[in-house]
Amino acid sequence: MTAGRNYSIALLVCIAAALLCCVYFYFDPGDSAFFPKCPFLVLTGWQCPGCGSQRAIHALLHGDIAGAWSYNALLVLAIVPVAVLLTAEMLRCRYPRFYHAVNSQWSIWGCFAVITAWWIGRNIF
Repeated sequence: MTAGRNYSIALLVCIAAALLCCVYFYFDPGDSAFFPKCPFLVLTGWQCPGCGSQRAIHALLHGDIAGAWSYNALLVLAIVPVAVLLTAEMLRCRYPRFYHAVNSQWSIWGCFAVITAWWIGRNIF
């Protein structure tokens, strides 16, 4: 890919993210009808690992960390690892060892284990 194309894609992703942030800032997913409901929750009555994420994003955009934590604590905790992953991706060519360490098989399985534990734990407690 050319550098110009990479910058265009990055710009489009940033614009889309900004638009989504505006939507989640101005509309409360708990009160708005156009936000989708979790199909897993609707079908089973159990919460999936992502249940409450839309409301948590809305709360985070309003600075309500405690509210976001109550909706989905995993989403709040995942902010740091996602930032590390994005940094590793941006610095992939400059620091390939860092990129490979962050995207190693151990870190992938670790994320899988944390998400699975969260899924089970939030439905038990």
